[in-house]
Parts: sequence; structure tokens; C-alpha cells
Amino acid sequence: MASPVWHPYAHLLTQAAAPKVVGGEGPRFFLEGGETLLDATCSWWCMIHGYSHPRLVAAIKEQADSLCHVMLGGLTHEPADRLARELVRITPPGLEHVFFSDSGSVGMEVAMKMAVQYHHLRGKPEKHRMLSLMQAYHGDTSGCMAVCDPEEGMHSLFSGYLPRHHFAPAPQAPYDADPDEVARDLAALRSVLERHHGEIAALLMEPLLQAAGGLNMTSPLYLTGARQLCDEFDVLLVFDEVATGFGRTGKLFAADHAGVTPDIMVLSKGLTGGYLGHAATLATDRVHDAFIGESPLHAFMHGPTFMGNPLACRIALESLAVFEEERYLDKIAELNRVLREELLEDETLRRHPDVDDVRVLGATAVIEVKDASRLQGVAAFARRQGVWLRPFGRWLYTMPAYVTPEVDMRQITGTMKGWFLK
Repeated sequence: MASPVWHPYAHLLTQAAAPKVVGGEGPRFFLEGGETLLDATCSWWCMIHGYSHPRLVAAIKEQADSLCHVMLGGLTHEPADRLARELVRITPPGLEHVFFSDSGSVGMEVAMKMAVQYHHLRGKPEKHRMLSLMQAYHGDTSGCMAVCDPEEGMHSLFSGYLPRHHFAPAPQAPYDADPDEVARDLAALRSVLERHHGEIAALLMEPLLQAAGGLNMTSPLYLTGARQLCDEFDVLLVFDEVATGFGRTGKLFAADHAGVTPDIMVLSKGLTGGYLGHAATLATDRVHDAFIGESPLHAFMHGPTFMGNPLACRIALESLAVFEEERYLDKIAELNRVLREELLEDETLRRHPDVDDVRVLGATAVIEVKDASRLQGVAAFARRQGVWLRPFGRWLYTMPAYVTPEVDMRQITGTMKGWFLK
């Protein structure tokens, strides 16, 4: 009998049977029947330590022996308190307060509500819209869908259902752009803020790497300029580091490339190394202290059932310890070296008539094609090479686990290139 599981982003008429995963170790997972696949996407970019990491598995078991869950409403526990302190320690200076939730989308919903209520409490209730960037993706919940790219994003079907927000052009200057190139992007952002800042509560941004919107890679100078513009126009700056956080761009956080502190930062995915769902929305004193007051309106009215789950907090603490003790930023630098050598510096690939662009940033690489149809069949091709690749749209990408050995990285990149050069 067919499984009753309804799979995400699947066309029910044409979807193939989903392979059944029965286990995994390191950068590979195992399928029923004995097949092994090298995971080039680390399960939607979250399994940064790979599968069955002994320290993370042990942390779950140890925590389960004492406390699996308790509500965070009116109560607290040591894993949540410790994790909050650790996140304050490692994130950009000034992010001093941590609100937990259970997924990246919900963490972004928290950030948006926080920004709107912040302005309301300051006597500016008219500042209740968001400003997002084209090519943005912030999640699949209703509030997040409304701030994803409304034209090329995956949520256009729901446009009549969603609230309307403002959008600025996606920055075009690449990571290593000169200031003049970035100035054009910032001028476009300024133009939108000049016209609409009176109703904009916050600018939402995936810093440096717009992930699911097309893997657009941009300049740290854009972050610096956006920070200055937000200050000028009394708009909060929100960094969605769900995908970029915990090393994906080559530094612990994308914000670190520019030395910028946002007013609010959202973390998930790599927060727990992918082993349990969890998210954190961090805020500065400026935001947090606006909620201190005697009126009932000063309470932040949000509280996911599983926020601060002890199991998730405990494994997040272990994930961070492994990241720091095993010098993961050095591992990421090695992954970046291989990705650059194998993809970015391969002139045959770059000049291929079907290839529009090749980009690399940190432990992320993408081959963008001119027509999405050119990637039809690539997943099956990769599987025959022992690699799990899941392209979307015009983008064939890899975001590997940080523990992926060099020989395996070259297997991934060789498979990506092999699709075009076969």
C-alpha cells in the first residue's frame, strides 16, 4: 500500500516513490535495500555535523533521562537558560535577549510581530508593514509567505490571501563588489525607504546569501549600508540567518562579514545541527526594553508550545560545543577551497552554453542554468553516482555537511559538473 505521507513541494500526479531512509552516518544516509547516498544538501542545510554524530546522539539520550519537555510559560529550565546565554555570547554584540520557538518560519513570524509591537509601543502604530527584498524566501507560514518574492517566489498562488508589504530590488553586486557597484543597490533601497518609511516597521534580509530564492550572493557592504539606512529612517533591521547562520557563509554568522549588528536576528537549521526542530529570535536592548511597561499591551503575545524545548536546547548546546571545539570554521574554509577549485575555477563548466553563472560562498556552491528544463533528470543522474542532489528551479547547488571529507566533496562537485560535461 502506498504511504499516506503527503510530501512537501511534490506534484501528486507525477511524483516518484520516495526512497525510504533507514539510517545514516557522517555525510551519508542509508536507504532500505542497502543503497548509500552522499548527501550534498545536508537535509535542507541543517545536518551540519552529518548523521549519527555520537556526541549529539548522546546529548539527546542524556537529556531525555531528566526532562523531555515543560512549558516555558511561567517556568524555565537549565538547558534554555544556558542556550540563551551561549547565543548572546556568540552572536554580534548587542543582541542580548533570546525568544525561543520551534522552526525558522515561526522565528521569523516572531521577529515581524516583535517589530510591529515595538513601534506601536513607541506611539507609531502606523509603522506596521515590512520591507523585504526581491528573491527573498523567509518561510512557508502565512506571515512569511507575504514577505517572500511575490513574482518569482513559490507562493504567488496565495497572493490574494496574504497581507501586502513593500519590496526593494534584490541587491545585484556580488560578494567582492567595489563600493560603486554596491552604491547602486543601496540607492534602490533608499528610494523605497524614502517613499514608505512612515509605514515600514522593519527591513527583513537574508544577509549575503538569499538561499531558497535563487542562491543570490551579495556584498557585505550592502549590509553596512542597510544598517545606516535603517537608522536614518527609524526602521528595524532584521537578519534572517536561518540558512546563513552557523558557518554557512564562511563565518559563524553572515553579519560577521560586515561587523554589523541587526536589531533582531533569527536562527534555526544549524542551531541544533539538524537533530531537532528549534529556533531563536534574538533582540537588542533597544527592542526588548520597549516592551517594559505597566500596560497589558507591553506583554509580547506569542508563545509556541514547544518553545525552549529541553531536548532541543540541550542538543543545540552540544552542537555549538562541537562546532567550536572541532574548529568547524577551518573545516568550512577547506570545503570552500574545494568548491572554488572544482566549480568556480572550471572554465569549461563556466563556458558551457547551458550555464548562466557559477557562484561559491563559504560552504555553498550553485550552478545556475539559463533554462530550468536543463536540470530535468539531474537528481536521478546524481543518484546513480551515489550522490543525493535536489535542485530547484534553475539552480543546481550543494550545501554539504561540514564534516564531508575532501574526497567526498570532489565526488559531489564531479557529479554536478558531470551532468553538464558528460
